[in-house]
This record gives sequence, structure tokens and C-alpha cells, in this order.
Amino acid sequence: MVEPLLQSLRVLDLSDDDGDAVGRLFADLGADVLKVEPPGGSPARSRLPTLGGASLPFALHNANKRATVLDPADEQGRARFAELAARADIVVDSGIPGQAAAYGTSCAELADRYPHLVAVSITDFGTTGPRSSWRATDPVLYALSGSLSRSGPTTGTPVLPPDGIASATAAVQAAWSALVAYYHRLRCGTGDYIDFSRFDAVVMALDPAFGAHGQAAAGIRKPNRWRGRPKNQDAYPIYRCRDGHVRICVMSPRQWRGLRAWLGEPEEFQDPRYDVIAARFAAWPQISVLIAELFAGQTMTELVSAGQANGVPIAAVLSPSQILASEHFTAAGAVADAQLVAGVHATVPVGYYSVDGQHTGFRTPAPAAGHHEASWLADPAPAPAAHAAGRRPFDGLRIVDLGIIVAGGECSRLFADLGAEVIKVESAAYPDGLRQARAGDAMSESFAWTHRNNLAFGVDLRNAEGKRIFSRLVAEADAVFANFKPGTLAALGFPYDALRALNPRIVLAESSAFGDTGPWSARMGYGPLVRATTGVTKLWTSEEAAADDSRHPFYDATTVFPDHVVGRITAIGALAALIHRDRTGAGVRVHVSQAEAVVNQLDTLYVVEAARDAGRVELRDDLSVHAVYPCAGDDEWCAISIRSDDDWRAAARVFGHPEEPVPGRRELVATVATWTCTRSPVQVAEALQSAGVPAGQMNRPPDILEDPQLVHRKLFSDMNHPLFDHPLPAETGPAPFRHIPAAPQRPAPLPGQHTREICRKVLGMGSEEVDQLISDGVLFTDTI
Repeated sequence: MVEPLLQSLRVLDLSDDDGDAVGRLFADLGADVLKVEPPGGSPARSRLPTLGGASLPFALHNANKRATVLDPADEQGRARFAELAARADIVVDSGIPGQAAAYGTSCAELADRYPHLVAVSITDFGTTGPRSSWRATDPVLYALSGSLSRSGPTTGTPVLPPDGIASATAAVQAAWSALVAYYHRLRCGTGDYIDFSRFDAVVMALDPAFGAHGQAAAGIRKPNRWRGRPKNQDAYPIYRCRDGHVRICVMSPRQWRGLRAWLGEPEEFQDPRYDVIAARFAAWPQISVLIAELFAGQTMTELVSAGQANGVPIAAVLSPSQILASEHFTAAGAVADAQLVAGVHATVPVGYYSVDGQHTGFRTPAPAAGHHEASWLADPAPAPAAHAAGRRPFDGLRIVDLGIIVAGGECSRLFADLGAEVIKVESAAYPDGLRQARAGDAMSESFAWTHRNNLAFGVDLRNAEGKRIFSRLVAEADAVFANFKPGTLAALGFPYDALRALNPRIVLAESSAFGDTGPWSARMGYGPLVRATTGVTKLWTSEEAAADDSRHPFYDATTVFPDHVVGRITAIGALAALIHRDRTGAGVRVHVSQAEAVVNQLDTLYVVEAARDAGRVELRDDLSVHAVYPCAGDDEWCAISIRSDDDWRAAARVFGHPEEPVPGRRELVATVATWTCTRSPVQVAEALQSAGVPAGQMNRPPDILEDPQLVHRKLFSDMNHPLFDHPLPAETGPAPFRHIPAAPQRPAPLPGQHTREICRKVLGMGSEEVDQLISDGVLFTDTI
């Protein structure tokens, strides 16, 4: 049995709804999470959808917690609340004013009263700024963050992503921010107050306009950013087959040659110039005809098997219920038949993490209100080591980073931004895919954003002497990060057992497309293939496009989900492992499956879809109407959520029809569109938000930089890089901390730029030895 990584952490959970997932993440990693509810229980216990009368989001996001009831109207209840807060490590509250207000306080006041405490207030837009009173749903967050502007056809209605991705992404960012502040507290003794905005989080961590855009877009450089809709919604093409659809994701020359062989080596595509992505994209209409002919008569299973055999990354476009019932998820232990509450069972995803080869996740169902005593189980955290307040949390940590493209790069950047020395290890023969730049450019914008504050070390890990040097680097490090296909590290001679033999305190944090166990673990995987396999693609559809037989109905090609959020999920696991290492002296290995991360991000939606497919009559669905409406102007849109009859009545008053009865969905959408089409998106959003109805205009990247709420909260600052003639807007940190400085902005390095420096300072090597190793091709620098 793996010892819980966060078993010394005490979390006082005051949150409701979207904040519940933050505490669940800590509870999965072993924290003592005590949920405090008022008499009668949390209102979230009745939140739709329900199964067997039990709220699915509440049941899923409050598993592994304990629950107590304290009456804020009772003096003894208020006193007990104060005692719990005084001995907690983290307090999580959500909403305005939040549950803490019922006890006569707030998260900010708790942080003032108890200097050791990390207090996190989770709201839709933050507690300050011109839009702090606005309300958000996932569609509103998609619209305002810029994600919606990339989704859908070049013309026509933008396509909403599956409901839940934005909220789950924000919950992960909140958990990361809180754990960072807690780690800082462990080192210097000072807690923090975090005024956490879900909008800020989605802008940074879902599909950031100013962040890594993936390997296929790495060569794009646009100082004057395109305001129009994406011109290519099929960068990762999907093809019909006999029993559904499959997606391919051909990136490298080797993968292209595998596809060419599978197509029977067509003579017209033998030219070596097609090894380059840009040339293939230009010829793809002709290549696509050959692929469509080959795929049309075969099944999804046959095509996936043949594609893997030919070295072509490929995935079937599956449904949520198919993935929950898949042989892979069952064999990997990623799902369980769980009792959500008394008498209600369902197949559920168990959680994000595998620790030393064992899943750590769903253990106990969400407790009944008041089921537990108002007390702490965990022992107090150890006294802080010597670490000056005001320094960055990870000062002194050394990370050896083998991570690549988005998920790997994001994980290491998060540590580098907070003070860690991140040594990016690269091979001259196999550079990071994000280094792919436009012809004539030395670096892509994606690489510049993702690898700022990194050091670059060039070494050939397939060379015996290179392995010896890498071993010395591991011996001097705190952690190794990687996101290779399972088995790659072992093939290089560095399975975790070997790393631990070099350094018993080493933490290994990994992610991979489908995890390191189960029948799909060896599959090649990129984000688009993970989305297809896990059901996201199937859900990301347009009703308008479905009637057009000339194209499939799916519109998830331009998102980078789940790469950015997987980087953060992995970072949380890595930090939890470092906290465990500091407490016990023993290293640990944490692994995150991107596929499992997706399903856990959308747990409520997937359990609902599976229950619906199974015909479970006790399912009561959420009937909220979320839609994108046309506004005045060219290709201008606004997302509006009508969640209840009260929302409709409030909206009707805005429209000037206060007595209008609640219509059906089709009539509602038509009525709202008639009103919105004569007004600008901002006018629509402001009018509805003033009435308490969630609404948000569809922003594009330039709008993000000018958004008054983001400007007020100082989300971005200009990052300058000597290789670019224009500044790159970059996030200032994961959240607004009181005691943690903003991220530094050291430029992302060229390949091997710091090889000599690292050899000298970290490995104690002399100049002559380094020169010889560079001459022999064991090491490389940017100055060869």
C-alpha cells in the first residue's frame, strides 16, 4: 500500500459546486479534507443532474472527504469553526460572499488572523475589478477566454466545447496555486491569501491565446494576431469508416513514411519534400482522397490496429460510455463500480494519479452531512526549514526535465516560474517538437512561452558516456520530469529503479497518452488522439454541421486540451511527491495518463452519458440552456446560459417582456437571438449580467489583452526575448499571491545553450573535458 503523499495536509473545505473539485483532488492524494456544511447540508447536494436522487457532481467531487455540520447561528458552532481554521493548513471557500461570511469572517480575514494559513477564495472573476460581480458558466468562460473563437466552422455559429472542461481546468489551477502556497509555507512559515478567479485560470490553462499552441502550430508567428475564425478545422483529420470515424495525427517524417507505406507507396508523394509538415498540409486534399478510399470499408478496430502496425498515430472516435466500458480503462484500474452515496452505484473514473504503480483516487463515497466529528485526523505539518520569506517557493530545487511539446513543457515551466532550476535535457538528433519554427526563425513563440526560465543542456542519451553524465545530473537533482511513451526511459537505461539507485530521494513525475499499464499503454498518442479516444471529440459537435455530409460534425481540432491542464495535474502530483519526500526522505514515482485526466475532468458528463445509454430511468438531467447567439457586427457572438426559470424571467425583463412564460428550448433560443442580433456582444453581456444572468462576449486573442478584468488583475506582462522583435504577453503567475513574487522572465534558451555552464557548476567538469565531449558528439551546445 502506497503511503498517501499529502497525509499531513489539513484542508478545511467550505466550498460549493465548482470549488468542490479542489478539495477532492487533495483528498485523492491523501489529505484530510473536512467539509463544513450548514444545518440541512450544502445546497450543492441537490444540484442537477441526479442519479437515484443523488447529485452526481456533489457525489463525484466530495468522495474521500469527511463532512461535519456547524451552525453559524450558534455561538458554539462559530467557536468550533474558528478552532478548525486555526489548525488547518488550507481553507478553500467559493462564491460571493462565500460560506466563511456566515461565520462572520472571510478568507482574507482568516489569512490575516492565522499567518500560517493558506486561504483560497474561489470566485468566477475574482473579488476585485470591474467584472467581479459577473457570474460565469462553462460556456461563458469559453467565450470570454478566447477558446470559443477557435471552435467551429470558418463562418457560422461557433461550437461550444463539452460542458465541464472549463470548470475542471479552473479547479486544477486552484489546487496548484494552493499547494504552491502551502509548500512555500512549509519552507518559510508564512501562509498566504489567494483571491482566485476561475476566469483567470481558464485564460491561462485551457487554450491560452499566449502560450504553447502545439506542435502543428509551432511554426506560426503572428505579432498582429488574426481576429478571424480558424481557417483549418481539420489539422488532425477525421475520416469515416464502416462503423464510425477515426482520426490520424501525422507529425514526424517517420510517421508520414508509415502512412505512405500504408497507402501503397503512391508515386506522386515520394518526393522527400513531403517529410516537412507544411508541404504535406498543402497537398493534404489530394492525400486525403487516398486515405478516405482506404478507410471507407474498414472498421474502427481494424484501422487502429493497422495504423499502429504501420507506425501511424491513429485513434477511433469513441463515445463517453464506450471509454468507461473499455477494456483498457478496466484493465488499468482507471474506473470502478462505486457507491456514490448509499444505494446508488455507477461506473466512475477513480482519479488522476498513479503513485508507484498504484491508482490513488476514489476510496470512500461522499459522506452524509454531519457524518463526522468537527476535528482533524492528520498530525501537524513539520516546522519549516530555514527559508526566507519573500523568496520563491521552489528556490533551491533542481529539476531535470525530459518533457516535450506542451504537456511536458508546461509542467516544467510551472516550476521554473516559481524559482526552480529547470535543466531541459535535449538530444541534437531529437529536439523538442515545439522548437519547430517558421523558416528563417530561430525559435517559435510556443517554445519561447513554454520554456522561459529554463536552462538548456545538450546530451546524447543513447551514448554510454552521455548516460554517465546524465546519471551524475540525476544524482544532483530533486526530480526528473518526462512525458515519453511508457518504456522509453527504461529503453534508455533509466527506469525509475535505476534513477532511485542513483538518488534515493529522487521524484519521477511522468505523463503519457494512455498511462503505463493496460492494453493501450504502448499506443502512440497526441492530444487530438486522446480526445478522440476518450469521447471528447464525439461531444464537441455542431448541430449545424451534422446535416452536411461533405464533412464530419466534429470541431475539436484547434484546441490543445488536455495538454495544458495535464501539465498542471502532473505538476500537482510532482509537488505532492516532493512534500512526501521532504517528510519521509524517500522518493516516489507519479504517473498521469492524459486519457484518464480527460475522463476525470468530465466525470459528471461521462457518468450521465453512461447512465443515459444504459436507460437508467432514475437519471434526472440538468435542463439548463447554454447557447451561442449572433450579435450585431461581422461574426460577433455572445454565450448566454439560462439555468433556471428565474434566469429566464430575469432575461425576459431585460428583453422588455417581463410576463413572458418560460418557453421550450427552441423557442427560447429563437427569442433570445432576435434580441441579441441588434446589439453588440459587450452590450448583450453587460445587460444580462446586470440582471444576474451569466453571459459573455466571444473574445479573440487581441481582446484578451484589453479585457478590463484581466488588465485590472495584472494577468499578463510583456516578456522580451532577444530572438523576437516584439514583446510576448506572458502570465505573471498561477494566481495573485500576497507573499510570492511574480514569475521572472528569463528568455527561453537555444538548444544546448547552457551545456558548458551546467557541466562546470553542477557537475564540476573542467573546460578541456567538456570540449572533448562536445567534439565527440556526446554533448552539444548552441555555439558548436
